[in-house]
Parts: sequence; structure tokens; C-alpha cells
Amino acid sequence: MTFSLNDYLAELAPLINLDCGSLHKPGIAQVAELMAAKYQAMGGWHIKQVDCGVAGPGLEIRNQPDAAHIDVMLIGHMDTVFPVGTAAARPMTTDGERAYGPGVSDMKSGLLNIVYALRTLPPAVRDRLSLCVCMNPDEEIGSLHSSDWLAEVARQARHVLVAEAARADGSLVKARKGMARYRIDFSGKAAHAGNEPEKGRSAISELGHWILAINALTDIESGTTLNVGLVQGGNGANIVPAEASAVVDVRFWDNQAYQRIDDQLQTLSTRPHIEGVGIRLTREAHKPAMVPSEGTKALMRLVEECGDELGLPIRWQAVGGGSDANLTAALGIPTLDGLGPIGAGFHSEEEYLDLASIEPRIALLQRLLTRLAD
Repeated sequence: MTFSLNDYLAELAPLINLDCGSLHKPGIAQVAELMAAKYQAMGGWHIKQVDCGVAGPGLEIRNQPDAAHIDVMLIGHMDTVFPVGTAAARPMTTDGERAYGPGVSDMKSGLLNIVYALRTLPPAVRDRLSLCVCMNPDEEIGSLHSSDWLAEVARQARHVLVAEAARADGSLVKARKGMARYRIDFSGKAAHAGNEPEKGRSAISELGHWILAINALTDIESGTTLNVGLVQGGNGANIVPAEASAVVDVRFWDNQAYQRIDDQLQTLSTRPHIEGVGIRLTREAHKPAMVPSEGTKALMRLVEECGDELGLPIRWQAVGGGSDANLTAALGIPTLDGLGPIGAGFHSEEEYLDLASIEPRIALLQRLLTRLAD
């Protein structure tokens, strides 16, 4: 493989220097157009745009669209967490060792690494594999509008590789915590806080009881954590509040432990602490924990062999953040993550891409595809 870092960065910059935060459809559509053009230029790929509703378009790209199965499904997301205006405020820059910019490692470089690996994959190898590349528009908000599509495709797949960034120390990802997000809305009754407070039913007081109950469900030792991260309510200090809400983040290693948490939250929602307060519990997002199966462990060993062949040490991490790998692993499909180049500082102004890691990670992905073809 002949690799030019300057050419790679020239292809990467247009993907960074546009706003494509989750649910910003014009930006997502631009990324989809840029990525589709790369596969169109390669030739031999069937490109399908998938309607993901308010999230914008997804892309499903296959070399054998009529095959009954998919040997390798490669996944990446096109959205970032950054608001409109970020790309203009801090476009992509480099300092010789790193590149910086919104989404530079989470995960535009992962998308581009897939392109580079497939672009120079020997035709004899490519023809022995049924390959599918899926790029979704809303991973950063839990793949709310794309998970059904991804799951439908993944059920045809024998292996799934997710090109999120490798960790700062170069580790790939073998396991990820599961996550769930709930919104809780409380409906009470307003009253004058001075004249007749007894006629009111405080939604905020009910919310306070819930915060204590939710905190009590956290088990740090097992890694099951709940965080009340956002609260709202009330219209004035002299009014018994009729409305309040909270958003709760749940993280877990054990899917059964999460099911118990969900059951407890559902039970709490039917038993208000304050009579007359209504409670509506809505699960807004859910990704099961990514737990290595025997098939995944076999895939890990194959990656380690590829690393040995390339002189690239392979290390593994279990990480707290979720990705689309959680979804496919929960379907029982051997899944690995972190196959993109090295990066860190995700979701912040410090986000960076390690330039020296780009070419070795392309080579690793290409070698892994070759071994799977064999």
C-alpha cells in the first residue's frame, strides 16, 4: 500500500470543516455525499442511501448487494456532538504530530480509514468477501433513528468491525458499557406558596424524592451507575411547582443488572411519593452492554495475529462509552471496535488524531480483511 499523509489529510479536511452535529440534516447530508462519492469513484460498490428520518441520511454500501450473507460489516457514524458554528470557529489544523478539529478522531478519520483500506484491497481478496459498509447519522445521540436499520443489516453479518478511534495508548476496544437514557416528567398542582401551599402538589418535591431513590440504585463496584444529569422545573419561588423533569443516564456492564434497574424505575413511576403527582417515565435511548462472546474472542485472536505479522502490538480495553458495537454484539455477532486510528479528547476542544497511527491502522484493517477472506 502506497500511502501519502498529505493526500489523506487533504481528504480528511472537508469532512471536518463542515458542521454535522446530530440532527443537523444539511451537514449530515454533505458528509453522506462526500463519502458516497469516494465509493463511486472506486467502482464496484452498490451505494444505497437510507432514510433515517429527522436524523438525515444513512449510507449502506455493498460490493455484493445480492449476497445472502455479509462476511464483514464495517460501521462508522457521520455525526458529531458539536453545534453549528464549530467548524468555522476551529477548522482542522495539524502540528506535525496530531490533527485537531471537531470529529477528527470521533470519527471522520475512522470513516476515511475504511475507504483507504478498501481502496487498495487486492481485487482477489475483495471478491472473496461479501462486504457492507454502513454509515449512520445519529450515533452520538444513541442511534435513535438508525438502530433498526443497522440491526437488520447486522443480522446478515458474520463479523462486525467498528472503526471508532483506538484509545490514546493504541488499545482496541473489546467491551463497552451499556447505556440507557430516561426522561422523567412530573405533573403536580400549582398553588400560592404563601396563601394556600397546602392546596398545591409540588412536582419538584417529587423530583427530589426520585433523585435520592435513583442515587441509591448506583452500584460503583459492579459498574452500574445512574446519574441525574439534567433537572428543570418551577416558574417562581412563590409558586408551588406544577411541572418538573429530569434526564437520567444509566451505565452498566451487566445487561441483566440493567434489566433490574429498568424494572425498579418502572415500579417507582407507579408509586409517587406525593399523592396527586403524576409521573411519566420515557426511555429515550438504550444500548446493551458489549460483552465479548466466544466468537468475538476468536476474532480478537485473529487481530492479534495480524498485529504480529505487521509488527504492531495489540492491546485491548473495556471502556465506559457506548457505540454501535453495543448493538451488534447484543445480537450475538462477533464484534470488535476501536479499529480506527488513535485519538483522544473526544467531545471536547482538545480532540486530536495521532498522525503516525493512520497508516498502521489502515494496514491492520486491510490485513484483517485478507485473513477473513482466507
